[in-house]
Amino acid sequence: MDEKAMERSSVSQQQAGPESGRRLRGFALFSVLGALMLTLLLEALDQTVVGTALPRIIGSLQGFDRYTWAVTAYTLASVIMIPTVGKLSDQFGRKRFLIAGTVIFLAGSALAGASQTMNELIAFRAMQGLGAGIGNAPGGRASSASSMVSRTCSGPRSAAGSPTTGPCWEAW
Repeated sequence: MDEKAMERSSVSQQQAGPESGRRLRGFALFSVLGALMLTLLLEALDQTVVGTALPRIIGSLQGFDRYTWAVTAYTLASVIMIPTVGKLSDQFGRKRFLIAGTVIFLAGSALAGASQTMNELIAFRAMQGLGAGIGNAPGGRASSASSMVSRTCSGPRSAAGSPTTGPCWEAW
């Protein structure tokens, strides 16, 4: 095979590659990354605040006998949703699940804050967990952020760096 034929074949392979699609640049890139980071911040703040305030909340609702269910309901619902939504987001797209997960999480947070009984708190914490699981599914926030960073910082991957951070460190 001559050099021109090899050159054409490598160019067509590059064009057909997974990275030949649209790439975000400038403001669009930073707005998407900012939105992904804000949604992750919501859940991190929730866990921090609830973990600190939960003993007092449960004390005011007189539900120390069901203390562990307030945490378990969130965790169980989140863990159940992750594999299910991960598969569905691969088929139907990540954006819908990101938005739906955030809305469900915020609604569960508002309802958990307004709960008057321990049973309501447990149910609304489970609702929060559903939203968190939908958003954190492998096709959701975490993978969207890592795949976005991997595509944006397209440099050689080092053995020391992870698939997400390696390309960025070496691109600097």
